[in-house]
Amino acid sequence: MGFAIILMCLLFYSSFTTISEAQQAFKCTERTTCRSLVGYKSPNTTSISSIQKLFGVKNLHSLLGANNLRSSTSPNYMIQEQQVIKIPIPCICFNGTGASNKMPIYTVQPDDGLYYIANNVFMGLLPYQRIQQVNKIENANEIDVGQELWIPLPCSCEEVEGERVVHYAHLVEEGSTVEEIAEKFGTTNDTLYRLNGITNNSQLIAATAFDVPLKACNSSVRSDSMDSPFLVPNNTYFFTAKNCVKCKCDAANNWILQCEPSGNKPSNRSTCPAMQCEGGSLTIGNTATSGCNTTTCAYAGFSGDQNIFTTPATQSTCPVTTGNCSQ
Repeated sequence: MGFAIILMCLLFYSSFTTISEAQQAFKCTERTTCRSLVGYKSPNTTSISSIQKLFGVKNLHSLLGANNLRSSTSPNYMIQEQQVIKIPIPCICFNGTGASNKMPIYTVQPDDGLYYIANNVFMGLLPYQRIQQVNKIENANEIDVGQELWIPLPCSCEEVEGERVVHYAHLVEEGSTVEEIAEKFGTTNDTLYRLNGITNNSQLIAATAFDVPLKACNSSVRSDSMDSPFLVPNNTYFFTAKNCVKCKCDAANNWILQCEPSGNKPSNRSTCPAMQCEGGSLTIGNTATSGCNTTTCAYAGFSGDQNIFTTPATQSTCPVTTGNCSQ
């Protein structure tokens, strides 16, 4: 699915008049959509399918891929108490901030309150005032059992230092520092300070969402592809092209996206489109070596139900020659 603006979604955002300090970190000025991640710390031992249902993640594979779990993992796979699992969300930008695009939808249970829902069900990923705001609830103490609430999880589609990234809402651990977070996720202290509008560690608040930009692997996906911009961060994989192609990111592979036929049936037809590169000798993920050049048939995107785009990508290990010297 592409990332065009959905006008219906923008109507929801017409009610965004004030943004709490906790949400200002997730700035999002471009009127666009993208994929983001949020970190959920499970309050109890539960199955991955229960977490999928809570967050309204349509495809279990996208949840498995975000956590680099085997694609054959059972829906009954258990997530341990206090274990952090990354949740993939569709993000939409409007009025200077981002929010998960009309998901998840939470049904109010007996004895629920907005504060409890924000802090105990969704583990502090957002303040309760945010739920109140987007659902146009006049009195935060008056919600009805069975009422459906949109939970606008924090996210962003902003470039960081001129680079497209996947924004991750990281739940701050008690006693952690910006330096520790930067080292863990491969970014810099200055970037985290700037993105989150803070200047020192004393401003870190435990059990709240902290904006962390995750570098994505370089890909050959065309700008007119339905999954553009195709951003896959390190140690994750993603199924695309109507479930026909699996792409993974591994920093150890020089940050080059690795794609291959998924082996799955497409979501809406009996077979997947052809995946050959020009000439037909290579399909997506296959390589051929000639001398010190290696050519890979790379995934370049898809169009509707009919076409999967490919392109040959060549890497060279040939010596670099300068003048009379070779290096």
